[in-house]
Amino acid sequence: MELRDLILLRELDDRGSLSAVARATQVTPSAVSQRIRSLERTIGLPLTEPLGRGVRLTEAGRLLAAGAIEVAAVVARVEGRLAAYRGGIGGRVDVAALPSAGVVLLPSLIAALGADVDLRVHDHDVAEADYAALARDHDLVIGHRMAPTPLPDWRGLHVVDLLREPIDIAVPEAHPLAGSGSVRPSDIAGERWIGVPGGYPFDDLRVAVEAAAGERFAIGQRVRDNRLVEALVAAGLGIGMLPRFSTRPGGGIALVPLAGLPTGRIVSVLARPDVAERAVVAHTIDALRRCARAIGGVDALAP
Repeated sequence: MELRDLILLRELDDRGSLSAVARATQVTPSAVSQRIRSLERTIGLPLTEPLGRGVRLTEAGRLLAAGAIEVAAVVARVEGRLAAYRGGIGGRVDVAALPSAGVVLLPSLIAALGADVDLRVHDHDVAEADYAALARDHDLVIGHRMAPTPLPDWRGLHVVDLLREPIDIAVPEAHPLAGSGSVRPSDIAGERWIGVPGGYPFDDLRVAVEAAAGERFAIGQRVRDNRLVEALVAAGLGIGMLPRFSTRPGGGIALVPLAGLPTGRIVSVLARPDVAERAVVAHTIDALRRCARAIGGVDALAP
């Protein structure tokens, strides 16, 4: 058995179709199929079975797919020790980053890594459950969640929690609540709301605030970009929620802490387990931890 063939089974398990595996590995679907057939002949067991118009892994195929992760992780660790022996860790790392988390972490990360690591940043603003899918095509994914523990979708990934960032209520500077030390859900009942699409963590928090206030809020707009939320709030079109560390001060808005509910988001970095073992990726994760501790202060999570 060759690792490259086992990796195809792992990719099929993750991606669900031969065509998706072919795109990810930059070969043709027929080449993927041929290599899997060859592996089946080598071990004498069927590794895929028909599913509709496509295929899925058999139990034996899933066993080997899980083994591929283990083998790839061991190879990555050995390569890492070799890199350390040679006296240098470098290479390219592709990072998919939630923009509002990237604003907080990426400037200091790039400075910390220096020229030895070629960090390539790709910005993605997706629902919480979709960060796991991004890990298939990027070395690292910087995302966030509201719950204390990761979603089931993140299971099977290497997850490092970096920092806890408070989420504040954003109001126009001229709003009566702008000078308050904090607000409670009942204080903002009846306000017009600038929200985010359903499935995004901040929308789950809005629902919790509504429940605590005992009143549903009128949602004027649902937008994903925090800068757009800032602009709409500053224009007096409603109030919203914004993360404290990554929101620019001033700009016509004021941030007011919300009392009575846990409102912090957890910013995390995700990776496939074997990818996380690569020397340059592990080096980047360590640098992220240091940057998070410096930025987060008392809100930083323990490493």
